Amino acid sequence: MTHLPGLLDTEAIRKDFPILDRRVHDGKTLVYLDNAATSQTPRQVIDALDEYYEQHNANVHRGVHVLAEEATALYEGARDKVAEFINAPSRDEVIFTKNASESLNLVANMLGWADEPYRVDHETEIVITEMEHHSNIVPWQLLAQRTGAKLRWFGLTDDGRLDLSDLEEVINEKTKIVSFVLVSNILGTQNPVEAIVRRAQEVGALVCIDASQAAPHMPMDVQALQADFVAFTGHKMCGPTGIGVLWGRQELLEDLPPFLGGGEMIETVSMHSSTYAPAPHKFEAGTPPVAQAVGLGAAIDYLNSIGMDRILAHEHALTEYAMKRLLEVPDLRVIGPATAEDRGAAISFTLGDIHPHDVGQVLDEQGIAVRVGHHCARPVCLRYGIPATTRASFYLYSTPAEIDALVDGLEHVRNFFG
Repeated sequence: MTHLPGLLDTEAIRKDFPILDRRVHDGKTLVYLDNAATSQTPRQVIDALDEYYEQHNANVHRGVHVLAEEATALYEGARDKVAEFINAPSRDEVIFTKNASESLNLVANMLGWADEPYRVDHETEIVITEMEHHSNIVPWQLLAQRTGAKLRWFGLTDDGRLDLSDLEEVINEKTKIVSFVLVSNILGTQNPVEAIVRRAQEVGALVCIDASQAAPHMPMDVQALQADFVAFTGHKMCGPTGIGVLWGRQELLEDLPPFLGGGEMIETVSMHSSTYAPAPHKFEAGTPPVAQAVGLGAAIDYLNSIGMDRILAHEHALTEYAMKRLLEVPDLRVIGPATAEDRGAAISFTLGDIHPHDVGQVLDEQGIAVRVGHHCARPVCLRYGIPATTRASFYLYSTPAEIDALVDGLEHVRNFFG
């Protein structure tokens, strides 16, 4: 096996993930390289979910029976784990949603309904970037359409970085909110948070960061980011589907209006009016994803047991190796930064004039799972004049041998299509 400095003991780690032992397509070994879409789930998280449903399943809050009290303790305990994981000043700043998309929609709708000084209206501007996932484009487009606000964005350089040459012009005194991705899901680019946040603060704009591709892979400190909101999702970080997180500064959550109304989020209700519970419950209407939150808490325990610094080093070594190996493949073009510097563990590429869907299908026949398409980031594909890309993405259990299998698979693709 190829030895790379900084690698984790993947042989031991992979034993925690039952699905990685699967055989597909007549006994071929599964090579799972689609982690940017969804990571796999360790036995420890599966066991936590099983135990919850077998021993503690009940609705949370207000129940006085033992199951309700246990479920509430587990649910709120998961909130504590998230708060510690991201270094939040207060657990009450952690809002559970069903995914990062809902988290970002929550912010957009809060600002559309807010009073001054936070309200977005026809006199204000919203700033995003050309590399955003659709989840961080469409909510802002909808808000702009509803309020008359102007939507602006930073473009991309030829090598897949943000073009910040017009930073002070794009973020100006009219800007109310700047929302951008910390690590791009399609380009792998890690963005310069400090410069963008500093400029936003100069003009009094709020900052929202999509950390969906960052929180699973590197230490996350919301205080160091100095943003006002940070969104991420559980299913990309060894957790179950159906659970996301929005972190927001306490004073903002106290001042901003709720997005969804119903049970759990109220203080008092009459036929004439209602008052709302304090954050975070003000933003968690209805029965929350209790089991999923418990699973996310178990996933955080698992990641902490390995160490986020070690996971980051592992993925950086893999990404360096993958960039080197992929660039050996004739006709392969990396879409995004050509080195591992300031880069996450996702690499998108094209292969000559072979359509990415064909690349993905032939790779799948060899047991290699990658993602193909525009990855919910179609403006990036338009920017670089391509219909789609093939994307390989790595995680803590990924190995150099899997990268070698990918490169061999791509040679097979080239031969298959002549």
